[in-house]
This record gives sequence, C-alpha cells and structure tokens, in this order.
Amino acid sequence: MTLKRCVQVLALVSVMPTAASAWRAVNQHDVYQIAPGVFEVVSEPGSGAVDFWCGIGDFGRMQLNLGATQKIYIWRGIGPSVTRPERAAVQFSLNEPPGEAAKPGYTLSVKQAGDSLSASFARQYCAGSRFDPFERWID
Repeated sequence: MTLKRCVQVLALVSVMPTAASAWRAVNQHDVYQIAPGVFEVVSEPGSGAVDFWCGIGDFGRMQLNLGATQKIYIWRGIGPSVTRPERAAVQFSLNEPPGEAAKPGYTLSVKQAGDSLSASFARQYCAGSRFDPFERWID
C-alpha cells in the first residue's frame, strides 16, 4: 500500500461515526448514554424489571458516583432500544420526564415514565447476582 493510500484510509476512518460505547453493569446489561442525562439499559434474553433497575443502579453508583438517595426516573418505559434495535430497553434519567409528575412510593415496574427509585434502592436489585461472584457493594 502506498503512503498516499494509507493517508486516504486514515483520513476516511477518522471521520467515520463511532458507535456509542456501552458500560456493562454487574448483571451483564449494557448501559448507553443516548442524550445528555438520559441513559438506556438494554435487555438480555429473559430480562425482567429487576435487571433494568439493577443495571441503572449499578451504573449510577459506579460510573456517575450518585449519592445513595439520588432519584433515578424512568424517562421512557420499556420499548424498542435506540442503540440496539433488535432488543428492548428502558430509558432512565436523573430528572423527571417532561409532562410526568413525580409519583410517590416505590415500584418495580419499568412500564411507566416518571416512576423512580433511589440509586441505592435500584442497585440493591443486583444483590446476589449470579453474574458477580464478588457482589460489588461499594456504598
């Protein structure tokens, strides 16, 4: 390959869009930032509500260094993933979604925008995870 050809290839590669990088939660669910302050937890086969809450709770505590009482809100309930179209996902935010009033109490559902849990409450769903032999509990 000639030097000119190498330079052309490198120039092309440098301007190509890169895929958003995922952070892998302790339960092996990928978490992507899809907009400023909005994060998507992508399902794995057999995922349930506890898996989505574990994923965002682990991400919040380990990556965002959220305080234990910081609320995490469902931005968009379970639906098609933005980052992995063949999968389902739940979108979360640290802010209430527009047009949704904060709901009192706790819920395990991942269907309704505006539902919330604290970062530590969400992360406790990772307890005893079959994926983490060391059970990361750093609070």
